Amino acid sequence: MISQTTAAPPDDLLERFRAGQRTALARAISIVEDGRAGFERLLHQLHGQMGRAHRIGITGPPGAGKSTLTSKLALEFRKADERIGIVAVDPSSPFTGGALLGDRIRMTNISTDPGIFIRSMAARGHLGGLATTTKEVADLLDAYGYDRVVLETVGVGQSELEIAGTADTSVVVLVPESGDSIQAMKAGLMEVADVFVINKSDRPGADRLAQEIELMLHMRLGEAPSNAGHHGVSLKSVQKAAREGLKSRADETGGWAIPVLKTVAQNGEGLDELARTLDRHRVYLHDSGELSRRRQARLAERVRAVVERRLQRLVWRMGPGEEILAGSLAELESGELSPYAVADRIVAELGVHPR
Repeated sequence: MISQTTAAPPDDLLERFRAGQRTALARAISIVEDGRAGFERLLHQLHGQMGRAHRIGITGPPGAGKSTLTSKLALEFRKADERIGIVAVDPSSPFTGGALLGDRIRMTNISTDPGIFIRSMAARGHLGGLATTTKEVADLLDAYGYDRVVLETVGVGQSELEIAGTADTSVVVLVPESGDSIQAMKAGLMEVADVFVINKSDRPGADRLAQEIELMLHMRLGEAPSNAGHHGVSLKSVQKAAREGLKSRADETGGWAIPVLKTVAQNGEGLDELARTLDRHRVYLHDSGELSRRRQARLAERVRAVVERRLQRLVWRMGPGEEILAGSLAELESGELSPYAVADRIVAELGVHPR
């Protein structure tokens, strides 16, 4: 049972939500996104309806065409009569805190489809590429009954690693111009991919970028294609050897051979193959047990986040934390107290005595 101090959501909201009313979904999202009274109890009561949707993260640097790719991918899924929920995280306006670019504007080709629901969210300074409550909004879309929930990140480079702990399948979208930054990204953003997509692949350099990524993936296994260091050997032949090596390792271990796909989202080229690849990855996750592992890790992190949120509320909003801090500033400045001593004093007020 959740805390009795947690307010209940509006009486009829759950009933209308479970009846499939989109207005109830929109209202529930607003309650969760703004952290209004009753949002935790609302999520608590809907938890048993979650866990059915395939959650797909779309991430990558700015300018990669993620919004166009997301909208065309949604249309591809709609061909199979699937219902799609999209959460598009935009940079925040420094004046209003609201979404600045408005992905819904860039997705006008799908916004009128009754089988697609789009929600733009402001990042509000959160550096993980996702808004603070994106995961909980994804929960609502899942509970509402959408077959796929697509999470499109704000596009800020390596700080988007949070997507790996939020989605079942993470898609990293690059463009041919990304080639020069592969080395800088491979220890961060490049590590989260279940699928690589080179979008705008009608531009020069797309083939070479695909070759470099496949070689990098192979070398990450601690191996290199046997002919990689020889003069006169084409990069294309090295790519082929790397691809075969990745597939062979996946076959041996029962793992997933990360594919590198090419698309031109603007005209839909390659989107059917991407949709099929996402289906294959979903099957792999289920059959291998990886889906359960990822979802349990995600739920464990959610519990930690809720505990931290409640403790912060106890310390700063309900407890004497701000008062103790304000009364300690002069001693902090003079050096009589350290930040750690003040923190110990604040935490002790909760009845917890730091060791």
